[in-house]
Amino acid sequence: MLNEKEIISQVLNGDLKVYELLIKEYEKLVYLVISRLVTNKEDAEDICQEVFMKVYKNLSSFSFQSKLSTWIARIAYNTSINYLKKYKGIEMSEQPADINSFHFTNDNPETQLAKKDHAAYIHQLINQMPVQFKTVITLYHLYEFSYQEIEDITGMPDGTVKSYLFRARKLLKEKLEVYLKD
Repeated sequence: MLNEKEIISQVLNGDLKVYELLIKEYEKLVYLVISRLVTNKEDAEDICQEVFMKVYKNLSSFSFQSKLSTWIARIAYNTSINYLKKYKGIEMSEQPADINSFHFTNDNPETQLAKKDHAAYIHQLINQMPVQFKTVITLYHLYEFSYQEIEDITGMPDGTVKSYLFRARKLLKEKLEVYLKD
């Protein structure tokens, strides 16, 4: 793991080689956060570049109140959300209005699994979730962020993070139970 204070100090003093190390350290995290929200690969890659430009530009304002990874993930999340709002017309609400009637695709799971392995099928189910659920379940289970870190990244209150995670798991469980019965 990188010594954050030393790395930031060196980058702020103009050492671009150290900034390359910082990018290499966090590029997977940034791409993971973005790709869960923005499914077009080229757009996600463009947003990654934008995120690292914002990180470089705003690094002097990093106040060490959270981990650097959390701060960078928050920039990635906010940049992705802004992209979705601007170019995809997606509205972000506290909770999707139609959450009680939310259903996954009616495709037969056997057909889906014949084309893809189990992990790919689960990722497909996650990608079909509302943005808030998809974000929380990805950050918690795939990148192993704590509730507090997810709250810091997304700006959602702790209770909302827990609620969305519970509901996302419940949706996955229901869909997988149907598959396993068949």
